[in-house]
Amino acid sequence: MKCFRTPSIAFIHRLPKASIALLAFAMGTALAQTSPTPVATTNAGKISGYTDHGIVAFKGIPYGEDTSKHRFQPSVPPTPWPDVRPCVDFGPIAPQPQSPRQRTELFPLPKDGTLVSEDCLHLNVWTPALRDGKKRPVLVYIHGGGYTGWSSNVDAYDGVRLSQRGDVVVVTLNHRLNGFGYLYLAELGGAEFADSGNVGQLDLLLALQWVRDNIAEFGGDPGCVTIFGQSGGGAKCATLMATPAARGLFHRVWTMSGQQLTGRTHEHATETARAVLGKLNLTPDRLAELKTLPLEKLIAAMQGQTFAPVVDGRSLPRDPFSPDASPLSADIPLVMGNTHDETTYFLGASDPSTFSLTWETLPAKLTQHIKQFIGTLAPEKIVATYRRLYPNYSPTDVFFAASTAARSWKGFVLQSETRAAQPGAHTYVYYLNWNTPVDGGKWRAPHTLDIPLVFDNTTYTQTLSGDGPEARRLAELMSESLLAFARTGKPNTKQLPDWPTFSLPQRPAMIFDLPPRIENDARGYERKLFAPIRYIQPGT
Repeated sequence: MKCFRTPSIAFIHRLPKASIALLAFAMGTALAQTSPTPVATTNAGKISGYTDHGIVAFKGIPYGEDTSKHRFQPSVPPTPWPDVRPCVDFGPIAPQPQSPRQRTELFPLPKDGTLVSEDCLHLNVWTPALRDGKKRPVLVYIHGGGYTGWSSNVDAYDGVRLSQRGDVVVVTLNHRLNGFGYLYLAELGGAEFADSGNVGQLDLLLALQWVRDNIAEFGGDPGCVTIFGQSGGGAKCATLMATPAARGLFHRVWTMSGQQLTGRTHEHATETARAVLGKLNLTPDRLAELKTLPLEKLIAAMQGQTFAPVVDGRSLPRDPFSPDASPLSADIPLVMGNTHDETTYFLGASDPSTFSLTWETLPAKLTQHIKQFIGTLAPEKIVATYRRLYPNYSPTDVFFAASTAARSWKGFVLQSETRAAQPGAHTYVYYLNWNTPVDGGKWRAPHTLDIPLVFDNTTYTQTLSGDGPEARRLAELMSESLLAFARTGKPNTKQLPDWPTFSLPQRPAMIFDLPPRIENDARGYERKLFAPIRYIQPGT
């Protein structure tokens, strides 16, 4: 059967008006030739979508009102519309500053020209069928980019393959980011801004409420919802696990390279707010002016600041995983994943010199990039320890191994330990050790590599994963595991060795490689090396 994929917003915006009209006609003709236009009914009105490889897709469905009307305040459901609303292309991305790392070609942002707007509360749905009486598992993906940037508007998150493979409903979404979603003004502005530090998280709650209220129309089961996310998306999932209002809105959690041990304190978050106000030349008694300032001025004032959820005593009453795991989600099954070489993406993409280190230059490079994560531990001692553990490692190998263990893996280890100590909690841990062949293998197993594998979308991520037989095999293994978890709460499949729950002191973990295997206390010597160093959640 022929399929029709809608063009990107960026592409459409570059066309002359006459061409847009012709394209609209061609789009309508193509859709008509493939299948009748699918129409679904939401609690705000009817929407029309399209069919892609037998999967019914809707993009840009509003789940909340334009947030410019509710800056720094919780959003509300969208205003109902009277006619059938076309939902065939992504909605706008959230306002955000641009940074060099976000522009890496390894895993690019949406193309320049994609619409940026405060009217960003839109979600996308892929489903095998509408209104057929089935209760399919629902997978809701929360994108990464920390709490500052990024978007769900990328093909790597396309839900067609997962929906086909597992007979599931897939949802992706955009929400408020950086200061628009996490600028804590409660200490400076009083009750009117009481929730401002967490409205980005409250957007996620609104999206999950939309799923609860509408997903049956799309063939999904609101009582079987898995939230999953990578990097900042995984951290957002972890934060939702400690959010009382989220209770009952999801039933399983799968995180990839994303953990959130602590939120920001009132004091730290208020410091950031004062810094932003200082750039805008505003005093606390003039906070009302924030509601009408031009978007560009606000983005500029937030540039360079760090944002994260705030333990505000309201939507987030405590730290998610410190000093222990929140009891709120003890009964929710959790999968936690990490890639073997997280920092080739974080540090290697922005500092190419890390790929040509010598033993003489290595200690200084470690100090430059991970000083805050190694405390008083001398970089020379770190290098000597790694050379003893891994005598075949090059200086570059040691740099990425040590920086991953200290910077990216340490929080993961601590969060898994708190879950292991929680009575009745079911937690599964994996490490992605498979090296991508891209660029001669220089990236190893980098941060973000598990995204195309769990989505089974290596076709769209050839600059990251390649699309050869090994990549496709790993994608089959990981996507099937995610689907099994969404159905049963257990990630075991017939293609994998038996995957036990995570426990101490054994620390069993699935190693996703070819072939996959189970290891106890993988990289235990590295874990012990950095164990004495106090870990502080980045951004908090």
